[in-house]
Amino acid sequence: MVDGDDAQPAPPAILAGSWQTAMFLGAVTLIPGLIVTLHPTTSVNVIAVLLGILMILSGIFHLIRVFDPAESHRVWLGIAGLLFVVIGVVLIRHLHLTRALIGLIIGITWIVQGLAALIGGISGGVREGRAWWIIFGAASLIAGIAVAVTPASSLDVLALLLGIWFMVMGVFEIIGGLLLRHAVRAKEMTHA
Repeated sequence: MVDGDDAQPAPPAILAGSWQTAMFLGAVTLIPGLIVTLHPTTSVNVIAVLLGILMILSGIFHLIRVFDPAESHRVWLGIAGLLFVVIGVVLIRHLHLTRALIGLIIGITWIVQGLAALIGGISGGVREGRAWWIIFGAASLIAGIAVAVTPASSLDVLALLLGIWFMVMGVFEIIGGLLLRHAVRAKEMTHA
């Protein structure tokens, strides 16, 4: 749709609805960020319980598949199902173990990521950003070692940092939504 005078297209309906989407996403990001920041230990415990429930449900799914005569690996499905259920119960029952496991996985992931970035930065030729890869790799390696050494206690700090990150991102999305709303309204006023 084009006006005859200035030959500029009218704002599309998608643009008008996207400021509401940005505001909604900002709120959906900001609220969990506040919750995780104010209660990092409780939030990590909820994630640990959800992980245990996921394992139990996966185990039940595997056990149900055992009764399907078309399944060729029924014995292995049964064993896997029982293991998943037992691991899920242990993860829910022993939250300290689950928290330590989550922290250990994060620490090992950061160590591997840091080593890969360091090797890429050191072994690469002279190229733009090489120093950043080395700095990123060293930081990731140090953070990974720190988390892997004390996985359970460092998880609260990680949850706190994640909560702060969510809050910052939520605020930026809300501001972006407000700016977009202002731009859409200004565009509508010029076309009126």
